[in-house]
Amino acid sequence: METKELRAAYAETLVALGAKNPNIVVLEADLMAATGTKVFKEAYPDRFINVGIAEANMIGVASGLSEAGKIPFAATFACFASRRDFDQFFISANYAQLNVKLIGTDPGVTAAFNGGTHMPFEDLALMRVIPKLIVAEPSDPRVCAAFIEQAAALYGCVYIRIARKAVPYLYSENEKFEFGKAKVLKQGKDVCFMALGSLMVNESLKAAGLLAQEGIDAGVLDILTLKPIDKEAVLEQAAAVKAVVSVENHQIMGGLGSAVAELLAESSYKGKFKRIGIQDEFGQVGTQDFLVKHYGLDAETIAARAKALLG
Repeated sequence: METKELRAAYAETLVALGAKNPNIVVLEADLMAATGTKVFKEAYPDRFINVGIAEANMIGVASGLSEAGKIPFAATFACFASRRDFDQFFISANYAQLNVKLIGTDPGVTAAFNGGTHMPFEDLALMRVIPKLIVAEPSDPRVCAAFIEQAAALYGCVYIRIARKAVPYLYSENEKFEFGKAKVLKQGKDVCFMALGSLMVNESLKAAGLLAQEGIDAGVLDILTLKPIDKEAVLEQAAAVKAVVSVENHQIMGGLGSAVAELLAESSYKGKFKRIGIQDEFGQVGTQDFLVKHYGLDAETIAARAKALLG
């Protein structure tokens, strides 16, 4: 299966955008090697700013650049992009109605060896409550590139959560994506996995395959944008199955599970529902495979919980 690093898709797209638009600027908090944006620095050194290990200040600088007519993309680990930058991003960028694009890398268990302090299980919950903010998590390299292009083209703040490591391609070259629109990867009639991000979408697809061996027809909806969530797609897929399962690399409170639960509770949905995600725990050091299994985010656990929900 063909794969590509999402950070490469991010950085390459920025370089291409930078060639067309001189207002594109990139900010880093001394993590350009981790994010992959050294290529942008090499191409446009006068439009690259390394603020050092000063993430909150980075948002202030990005906001000032936006005020001056630039289109700033500011990146750091998702734990810092959310917890450390929250007040500055809320007030200086969003409340001020500016045009800052914030990129949070290594979300959830993908932080792996960086450990519990660097493992954001709460960033989506924090970002989701900021008024008018677009919150998205691409599931493959093509989605990532499309979301970066769209973020640059629209005026307003955006938070994009991306894993850095290589992930499989899920979509063809001619597929179109837009913020606020989900994609049905597999139609089901028994249960629908509503998943966010490459890790959880791929584990959900594997879980659907496991359930198929037992005669259970599971569908997979790639949510793509947490806010605004695709209400029509969520309710349409929910109406076609007996049970809905949200799957996220994040706390089950405040993120995807909460967003789907809110939609279902306020609709005429009468089926069963379960949230799969981090169960009110902190992160820890480990390989990604270990952490996925430890927190019950693996395909086998997802399939087992869906089967139990169906009864």
